[in-house]
Amino acid sequence: MAGNIGGSAEGDDEMISGINVTPLVDITLVLLIIFMVTTSYIVKEAIEVTLPRTTNAGVSTSAGPLAITLTKEGGIYVDGVRRSEEELKALARAAALRDSDTRALISADRDALHGSVVHVIDLVKGEGLSRFAINIERVP
Repeated sequence: MAGNIGGSAEGDDEMISGINVTPLVDITLVLLIIFMVTTSYIVKEAIEVTLPRTTNAGVSTSAGPLAITLTKEGGIYVDGVRRSEEELKALARAAALRDSDTRALISADRDALHGSVVHVIDLVKGEGLSRFAINIERVP
């Protein structure tokens, strides 16, 4: 017993033949739960307003929405880049030519003027995008 402190002499030469995967499964499940919870905060709901279709309806698949953001000062951002009204019209026209089923996703600041929001909707509709959604934040 004097030479065997902390373990058995016959177990030192044995090979490890198995790996305990329980900690790996635990970590994976915790990460899965974290991702599931955070994605519910990332996805925002929108009130969809679908206008009547024209007789020249295009392909049913859309390349993705044209993201338009309107600040309370009246600044217009398209896909995160500040744009003028003329640039917005050109981008909306190009999106409508690519796919007539493209949707405009309009996000306006709570303090933006109603007339400014209607003006942006009118600009987008005037360039051929007849489908749009208004981005909102859900009250808990």
